[in-house]
Amino acid sequence: MKAAELRESTIEELARKEQDMRRELFNLRFQKATGEIENPMRLRAIKKDIARVLTVAGEKKKK
Repeated sequence: MKAAELRESTIEELARKEQDMRRELFNLRFQKATGEIENPMRLRAIKKDIARVLTVAGEKKKK
């Protein structure tokens, strides 16, 4: 997910995306613990996406 795409979203949409990503991160962690995870690199990617969403949301709140 690109930061430019996120900047076009509203704060409510960003909050919804963050919530969905955190839910996915939880599921991925659960899969990792049980040994069922297919793509372990997805954990890193989803964490970075969450950070991007939070950064863009912070920028929007300051404006």
